[in-house]
Amino acid sequence: MKSFYLKHFIFLNLLILCIYFVYLSYLVHHRDPGQPHGTLARIQKSGVLRLITTRSLNNFYLYKGEPTGFEYDLAREFARYLHVDLDVVTPGWNNLLVYLDQGKGDFIGASMTVTRERLEKVDFSIPYMDVQQQVIHHALVFGPKDIEDLALRTIHVRRDTSYHYRLKEIQDSGIDVRFVLHDNVPTEDLIAMVHDREIKFTVADSNVARLNQRHMPDIRIGIPVQPKESVAWAVRKKDQEMLEEINRFFLYARESGTLQQIVNKYYGDSNAFDVSEFKTFHKRIQYHLPRYQDLIETQSKKYGFDWRLVAAVVYQESRFDPGAKSVTHVRGLMQVTRATAREMGIQDRRDPAQSVTAGIKYLKQMYDRFEEIEDTYQRMLFALASYNVGLGHVQDAMALAEEKGLDPRIWNSVKKTLPLLSKPDVYQQTKHGYARGWEPVEYVERILTWYDILKQIDFS
Repeated sequence: MKSFYLKHFIFLNLLILCIYFVYLSYLVHHRDPGQPHGTLARIQKSGVLRLITTRSLNNFYLYKGEPTGFEYDLAREFARYLHVDLDVVTPGWNNLLVYLDQGKGDFIGASMTVTRERLEKVDFSIPYMDVQQQVIHHALVFGPKDIEDLALRTIHVRRDTSYHYRLKEIQDSGIDVRFVLHDNVPTEDLIAMVHDREIKFTVADSNVARLNQRHMPDIRIGIPVQPKESVAWAVRKKDQEMLEEINRFFLYARESGTLQQIVNKYYGDSNAFDVSEFKTFHKRIQYHLPRYQDLIETQSKKYGFDWRLVAAVVYQESRFDPGAKSVTHVRGLMQVTRATAREMGIQDRRDPAQSVTAGIKYLKQMYDRFEEIEDTYQRMLFALASYNVGLGHVQDAMALAEEKGLDPRIWNSVKKTLPLLSKPDVYQQTKHGYARGWEPVEYVERILTWYDILKQIDFS
């Protein structure tokens, strides 16, 4: 019987997906050339798109006074698509629908899953991510083995969320699960309470859970309590023109690779990390980073880099060990080669000050070589890859990307072609030959993960 329902569920999801793509194709090829009205007209007249979201690690937050977050970046791309500015409205979670209904914003982008209850109040766009609700518990607390094992356990969740609705369904099915409802408490705050052992259990969507586990490595992501759900943007009921414009944007974002770039930026390859790696990282930044923080900050500022990003590079290179030495004989905090040491004018690669000075100076040289890349974030990714594998190999990968019809100035393109440099039929045709091209891809992804963690820590 379970097998029948599973097959039925999979069939329905495939059918829905096919309908979405047919609908997308229709939207692209049947765009109404007439003047827009309603929400879309207001946006174009005012020149401002208003995002309704929440302040959280996943949605929107400020780093060094600058807005960031997955939902913010995605909404910013939508604003660029419309050629307007972006404004952000951040009521508490319980007021998201109220603000939308009262016209205080144009759409909700807050990692909101599509549920039956919400469909009665808003219209949803096509989904841009699939997630799954999972139980979160501390490493020292035994988590439930299955849904039935939720009985007699107390789970803390935010009121009027998909987590709340799902726990109610489980309770109504006859399983005696208890839950405590919190008003306007972000999911990541509840996860932090689990991490600090103030509460035993909460529930979070898989993407939110993975993102927060980087910062709280003692949490464990337990059993799923729901089949996969879709995350989408929400608009007011019958706001058809706005809905169609959002759907057109998502089609564009998928086809152009914009959506995947943002996903990679915030989530990367979460499965490539073991929880123990996060624990080790947190220990080393607590006990070893303080020795070199002033040095890294001073030299980073000299070259216009965020010191936390450079600290992430140092960690990836040497784990903050000035005596580190690789099998290829690179040494020191930033694993400088003999040739680079001579070029940068340093004598002792094991000296922390000399190593950091030379490493940052060399990174800046790589950064300056990609002046054709206007986006500073993208440009830094190319610089990091070059620091790892060498400028020539990155340039070879860019040329390969262009040959394949990909944009060579976008990291998401080059990360596809770099691994090809290990294949004889490819590297024999390149200028700089063989390279273990998968290594700089992993290198960049790991640095971005360490950087993301460092951005959330108060070093003052």
